[in-house]
Amino acid sequence: QVQLVESGGGSVQAGGSLSLSCAASGRTLTNYIMAWFRQAPGKEREFVSWITWNTGRTYYIDSMRGRFTITRDNAKNTVYLQMNGLKSEDTAVYYCAARNSFGDNNYLMEVRGYDYWGQGTQVTVSS
Repeated sequence: QVQLVESGGGSVQAGGSLSLSCAASGRTLTNYIMAWFRQAPGKEREFVSWITWNTGRTYYIDSMRGRFTITRDNAKNTVYLQMNGLKSEDTAVYYCAARNSFGDNNYLMEVRGYDYWGQGTQVTVSS
């Protein structure tokens, strides 16, 4: 089992920045892929970005590439999402997710691709 705890959400004005953290515990994460998703009110949960724990390879959805940056700190077992240039449409609950990289990795941009989830942290951007 992997436990994930997000933090760092809050309220910010448009154009501002926030840094989210996801602290992981329970397993050695060397062979894991970590991701961020978000869910706005009344909408489905959508993919934001993923990072491979061992190599640090990253991927972003196009609309967030250049504004958001995913990183990980191996020593702290923590994944981060730095969000800059925030817009009102970025308002959502942001979730951290994890999966073991072995097996089928065809769904890394989908909710079903991940086995472990955090409880989420609210980000509100006011215009």
